[in-house]
Amino acid sequence: MKLAIMQPYFFPYIGYFQLISAVDKFIVYDNIKYTKKGWINRNRMLRDGRDATFSLPLKAAPDSLDVCERSLSPEFDRNKLLNQIQGAYRRAPFFSSAFPVIEQAIGFPDNNLFFYIFNSISEICGYLGIRTGFAVSSEIAINHDLKAQEKVLALCEKAGAEVYVNAIGGMELYSQDAFAARGIELKFIKSKCVEYSQFGADFVPWLSIVDVIMFNSVDEIQRNMLGAYELIQP
Repeated sequence: MKLAIMQPYFFPYIGYFQLISAVDKFIVYDNIKYTKKGWINRNRMLRDGRDATFSLPLKAAPDSLDVCERSLSPEFDRNKLLNQIQGAYRRAPFFSSAFPVIEQAIGFPDNNLFFYIFNSISEICGYLGIRTGFAVSSEIAINHDLKAQEKVLALCEKAGAEVYVNAIGGMELYSQDAFAARGIELKFIKSKCVEYSQFGADFVPWLSIVDVIMFNSVDEIQRNMLGAYELIQP
């Protein structure tokens, strides 16, 4: 059984969904500290030929809180964000099929940051036909005081993982020997950049999944993008 574990991200890039599709079960961290200036509640879209950041405004709260303890700002205007995306992509070839999915995700009424983002990830997976099973970290019975690699190993063991797949950026964080000692094979996913037409301008890579589904059909994404990666060993 292949397992991956990641933080939640709002409309993340295609590599996040490649990782989900590469495994049998995907655990999303909810009891992990919210990181300021990270990518949990923001991402990038294409606007006027260049990347532009969009974000979810959050209610003021102490820095010590976990993602599941944070909330969207009461001033968050869902229609304003939808209008920004509509303005950027209304001429995109697959706008008519992709925009309703974005509407559904952004219109989700829950103001809890984790549930809001988790729902958006689930909506995109449904649209792309990704059927990987999901789990939420806090609902798994381990010692949640564990940190870093030890916590990942505990989650892997509890989930019955035979292979753990991590994003390539974490290669220096994990020990192959430590995983092998628990009978778990450690692998890393290396995404390949697949270019596609963005209104005929120079390609801007690694934008939000919003950009991908606006310019590509589901069939094209399934055939040429979701599998555009290598699984490598350290």
